[in-house]
Amino acid sequence: MLMRAARMYGYHQPLRLEEIPVPAPGPDEVLVKVAATGMCRSDHQLLEGYFQRAAPMEFPAVPGHEVAGHVAGTGSAVPRSAGLAEGELVLVSAGWGDGTCRQCHEGNEQLCTGTGGWIGFGPPGGFAEYVAVPHRHLVQVPGGDQKAEHLAPLTDAGLTPYRGVKKLVAAGKLGPGRTVVVVGIGGLGSYAVQYAKLLGGGATVVAFSRTDEKLAVARQGGADHTVNTRDLSSRQVQDELERLTGRRTVDAILDCAGAPASIALDFEILAAEGAVASVGLMGTKVEVPLNVIVGTELSYFGSFWGNHNDLTEVLALAAAGQIRHTVTTVNFEDINDNLEALARGDVVGRQVIVFD
Repeated sequence: MLMRAARMYGYHQPLRLEEIPVPAPGPDEVLVKVAATGMCRSDHQLLEGYFQRAAPMEFPAVPGHEVAGHVAGTGSAVPRSAGLAEGELVLVSAGWGDGTCRQCHEGNEQLCTGTGGWIGFGPPGGFAEYVAVPHRHLVQVPGGDQKAEHLAPLTDAGLTPYRGVKKLVAAGKLGPGRTVVVVGIGGLGSYAVQYAKLLGGGATVVAFSRTDEKLAVARQGGADHTVNTRDLSSRQVQDELERLTGRRTVDAILDCAGAPASIALDFEILAAEGAVASVGLMGTKVEVPLNVIVGTELSYFGSFWGNHNDLTEVLALAAAGQIRHTVTTVNFEDINDNLEALARGDVVGRQVIVFD
């Protein structure tokens, strides 16, 4: 049996839309019929070689790491206790650790320092109609919204900022009388604003973006204030913050852009003992003022993706109706055009490929 797949044959090349054989699941794998796959800016970065050192690819390869689908078959060694019945709606937890390193033993398989990887960044991903997944990396959907196009983005766009906000909460940077800024209202930032409201303990939430259309999404997600930072100096941004919140500085920042300019601005507006959690990856390096970090005891957290338990928590919030989705469904045949739109920053929310 054949399936449609968008395959990568090299860097700086468009994906090729082909028909290839449906994979046969291994003994411990489940064959998943893909219902929806989210499209992430990192998919375009993958094509451009951004991750070449961290995740060298063997071609041809099938990208796509935000995957929701239905169980279509199970390998001979998948235990009944896994409870994966044919036809069941499942999500793919993207971090495929090898299960042997310290990070895997702590549950953070997305940080595996052994031979692990990530679906779509080596192991064939969801830009195809079927994918074979080790059964332990599947997460059952607990209830609530059963639309695959809403669920698929939760495995990255809805997961990555959740872990970042949890880091700020654990560091004691949120709560009454505090201000938290979400930088970059793209696929991740539209969810990040919601988590900042849900987990922030009453903190004032401010969204930064360079387009008014994306700031409108932030307001719909619960942002108390918004600032269009396009062409604004750091002093002008602080003027806006003072007008909106009564303060020129903020206590916490979740940076969903990861551009050198956004990180630089972050550290210019942080209050003493403030913290940045960085989840975006638009740049490759940043410069931060060491004297300010030391002299005012600032913190800078890297936060990468999320683990299996983080994903189950996100799904529980979604099942309870606590998460709002900004999703546009797209056709498989238009995948390359939509990746280019992502690279230009033209996409509001998340684009999701929906298979028949």
